[in-house]
Amino acid sequence: MHWQTRRFSIDLSRPRVMGIVNVTPDSFSDGGHHDDRRAAIAHCERLVSEGADILDIGGESTRPGAPHVDAEAEWGRIAEVIAAAVTLGVPVSVDTYKPEIMRRALAAGVDIINDVQALQRPGALEAVAGTGAGVCLMHMRGEPASMMDLAQYDDVVANVRGFLVARAQAAQAAGIPAQAIALDPGYGFAKQAEHNLRLLAGQQQLAELGYPLLVGWSRKRALGDITGRPVHQRLAASLAAGLRAVAAGARILRVHDVPATVDALKVWAAVDAATIPAIE
Repeated sequence: MHWQTRRFSIDLSRPRVMGIVNVTPDSFSDGGHHDDRRAAIAHCERLVSEGADILDIGGESTRPGAPHVDAEAEWGRIAEVIAAAVTLGVPVSVDTYKPEIMRRALAAGVDIINDVQALQRPGALEAVAGTGAGVCLMHMRGEPASMMDLAQYDDVVANVRGFLVARAQAAQAAGIPAQAIALDPGYGFAKQAEHNLRLLAGQQQLAELGYPLLVGWSRKRALGDITGRPVHQRLAASLAAGLRAVAAGARILRVHDVPATVDALKVWAAVDAATIPAIE
C-alpha cells in the first residue's frame, strides 16, 4: 500500500510516523511551545532528525472548546514554517479545514491536506482536486468549540465508517484519486472516552475499507481518563494506544513523541519480521 502525495509516494509496507508541529498558543498538549516561527522551524528539523516520516503543521488548535481563528491569522502563523519544512526532504502536511489556507499551502509546496472536517466546507474539495495532493479525511461532528456536545452514538464504529466512506466517495467524485486518500477515525473529536475505546476495538472495520488509516492517539484526554495522568505524563499510554491501533490496521501514527514512537515501531517490526537480535 502507498499513499500518493504531490512529491512523494509514501510506502506503507511499514507503519509511518507523522510528527506534530503546532504553531499555536493554545493546543491542548504543546500550546505556546512552538508558536514562535523560529522555534517551530527548529522543531520541524528536530522531528525529522528523530525519525519522523511526515511533518504535520497546524496554525489553529482543534482541541475541544478551541476558539475560531481567522484565515489571515492562521496563515501568518504557518507560512514561514511551511517554507522551511518543504526543504527538509519529507512529505509536509497542513492541518486545516479552511479552503483558503489549503490553496495557499498547496501553492507553497505542501504535499498533504489534513482536514478535521473531511473537506466538507464549501470550496474545500475544489481547493484540493487536480493538485496531486494527498488528503486525510477525518471524522468529526460540528466545530471544535461545540463538538463534545455531539458525542452521542448508537454504534460509533458504524457511524464513523459510514461517514468516512461517504467522504471518500465525495472526494473521488470531485476528482481526487483513491490512492491520494487516507482516513482518520478522529479519536477524541466529538467522542467520549468510551466511544474512543469502542472505536479502537472495532478499528479493523475501518482498515478493511482499503484506504490508509491515519490515527492520532497521542496524549489524548481519553488516555488521561483511563490512567489518571496529566497530559505530559501520557507517553506510555500513547504508545500503547498507538501500537494497538497499528495492530488494528493503522499505517500512520500522528504523534508528539517521535523518538519513542519510532523505537516502539522498530521493536514491532523486528518481532513481525522475526529478526530479533541474539541476546549475548
